[in-house]
Amino acid sequence: MFDHRKYRRFETVRLADRTWPDQEINKAPDWCSVDLRDGNQALINPMNVEQKTRMFTLLVKMGFKEIEVGFPSASQPDFDFVRKLIEENRIPEDVTIQVLTQAREGLIERTFESLEGVRRANVHVYNSTSVVQRQQVFNMSKDEIKGIAVQGAKWVRDYAAKYPATEWEFQYSPESFTGTEMDYAVEVCDAVIAEWKPETGQAIVINLPATVEMSTPNVFADQVEYFCRHLKQRDQVRISLHTHNDRGCGVAAAELGVMAGADRVEGTLMGNGERTGNMDIITMGMNLYSQGVDPELDFSDIKEIIEVVEYCNELPVAARHPWAGELVYTAFSGSHQDAIRKSVNYHQEHNQLHWDVAYLPIDPRDINREYEAVVRINSQSGKGGVALVLERDYGIQLPKWMHIPLSKVVQSAAEQKGIEISPEVIHQLYQQHFVAVPEQWQLDRYDLHTDNQQVEAKFSVGNTVFNGQGTGALEALSDALEKQYGCSIEITQFDEHAIATGTAAQAQAAIAMTVNGVSAQGVATKEDTSAAALQAALIAFSRIADQNAVSAA
Repeated sequence: MFDHRKYRRFETVRLADRTWPDQEINKAPDWCSVDLRDGNQALINPMNVEQKTRMFTLLVKMGFKEIEVGFPSASQPDFDFVRKLIEENRIPEDVTIQVLTQAREGLIERTFESLEGVRRANVHVYNSTSVVQRQQVFNMSKDEIKGIAVQGAKWVRDYAAKYPATEWEFQYSPESFTGTEMDYAVEVCDAVIAEWKPETGQAIVINLPATVEMSTPNVFADQVEYFCRHLKQRDQVRISLHTHNDRGCGVAAAELGVMAGADRVEGTLMGNGERTGNMDIITMGMNLYSQGVDPELDFSDIKEIIEVVEYCNELPVAARHPWAGELVYTAFSGSHQDAIRKSVNYHQEHNQLHWDVAYLPIDPRDINREYEAVVRINSQSGKGGVALVLERDYGIQLPKWMHIPLSKVVQSAAEQKGIEISPEVIHQLYQQHFVAVPEQWQLDRYDLHTDNQQVEAKFSVGNTVFNGQGTGALEALSDALEKQYGCSIEITQFDEHAIATGTAAQAQAAIAMTVNGVSAQGVATKEDTSAAALQAALIAFSRIADQNAVSAA
């Protein structure tokens, strides 16, 4: 039942004399990427070594000086990756790697083993201090929880002493900081700091995680300012933030937290992370950039960043993602287009010193993007715009991989005509190249029989009957066509979704295939999912057959 009375307002810290609202961010914080640890652990398919290496290389290229590379005591792949970075000398002189560990001796010992031979590293130890975790998860008192933190700090200090050739930085997180009483959070962190003795020169980071975002960003800022005011040795440690995005305000919380006194921010590229994700470093960095503050990270090729992030995370970057999304610099409104055009012209005519263009908070060219007015489609229009016209005007939603072949067809027509292409013509081209079914390739009937997880199938197509086998209907159809035409078929892409609901519901299937190395695509809509998928496959195959790439055996 949807009932707001089930919940209660978050209890805020009382800070009537707060000073952070009067502060400005005039310098970038120290950044630490946690893509390879916090981001990686949240992926459906965690990164393999090649993906981790590619991500690490990108982070270094962007200018990160602190990179969390894993949880080596909890994962053999993480342990092996840390060893790879060290043994292959992949860590630049000015980069500090960071690793995470729980406050348990065996895990801390294993963590230091993974770091043997590293020139400089940050060992990040944590335990949860929140009311909920103390009471409901651990059933421990405040003193017992503080004892875990202090003992963990001692183990970190003692094991670090066994590796004197390495320059060590120690980091502690009172996990679920935002759900912890502020005076108690200060008490625990003071106790940890006392074990590490920053007055002797030991580098220390105290990290304040909004493990779950529980309040508005201003409340988090109050918590950070309170903590910074009351920590005994505040001037001898760096205060770090690690915000999450459960309420959609991870970036805002980090920004206000920096205004409240924090020195350092942990986050990920594009905000990947548990649940709704981590604080997005690209968004916060570009926010600074748009205000004339050097983010001290290089976002000049956002396309490369997106490519690597999507490849490594196996998750798409949303089209509306701040600063980076495919449609961020696209104006669909005619009045917006006109305003942008006039504003850009004004800048050029008046030789404006600072960027101040209507509807464009930055010059897209700064990050290797262009302003695209995707309302009318011509030979210069991007693939996203062509697909958008079909969705906007005809309700046709296509998978992202269909955008490229569709745009090639439209672009070719636009180049031949030398004029803009109307939505009606785009729809006609789409129907002609990807949907229309020649009579001889019309699926009339199909019969599927399953025996020991193997499908025996008969397909009536035009005037021909095909028989095939496979683990499913598509594989059986491919087998039947391969037998009939003596060819090799590979289904390279497949997408299926419902259109409408209830009795009027239909299924749309889109398929890409290669036949003897020749590629084609097909889209079909039927009343059942199997029929739609099979017809889409036949459409794609027919396009290749029409090119005389195959012939009946």
